[in-house]
Amino acid sequence: MPMSLYNTPQGIFLRPFSLADSEALLALRNRNRDSHAPYEPLYEDSFFTLEKQQDYIRQKLRQAEEDRGYVFGIFLLKEERLIGYISISNLVRGVGQFADIGYMMDHDEQGKGHMTAALKLIIQYAFRALSLHRLQAGTLLHNDRSQRVLKKCGFQPEGIARKLVQIQGTWQDHQMFGLLAEDDVWQS
Repeated sequence: MPMSLYNTPQGIFLRPFSLADSEALLALRNRNRDSHAPYEPLYEDSFFTLEKQQDYIRQKLRQAEEDRGYVFGIFLLKEERLIGYISISNLVRGVGQFADIGYMMDHDEQGKGHMTAALKLIIQYAFRALSLHRLQAGTLLHNDRSQRVLKKCGFQPEGIARKLVQIQGTWQDHQMFGLLAEDDVWQS
């Protein structure tokens, strides 16, 4: 899947990670370790090493080969600097044809529209290239910023999933959002 997705007016592009991105991913994770901790699982210190980031990328490359999930780095167009990532995961084929969406943006790049632009690109990729029927995402109940991004891209709130994911070692409720291929909002 050696392809890139571009939003030139926003100044970003997305491309699948390669092992060459390991150091940039590690730097991104370390730079955002404290600011993103309230929204992430508990990670051991070993997670924040080059070896673990290489393992992560290898795992994601295998998932893409098996059509089980895809992860794209989000890069600034001019600098080709990694500022985040976005994933299509837990991909279900057969009668389901759906997947989960997840994302992360460098805290210094938040509020600039990059994530909204990246999500719109991934939605088009998921529905057009992967022929999925449904995308879903969950956010912590208090994560207003992430919820705004989802709503701007046409996702609809669907309810609360009780104790869905362990965040910082505690099972947390998540507001669930869904978007269907047949929804007109993403096609504009």
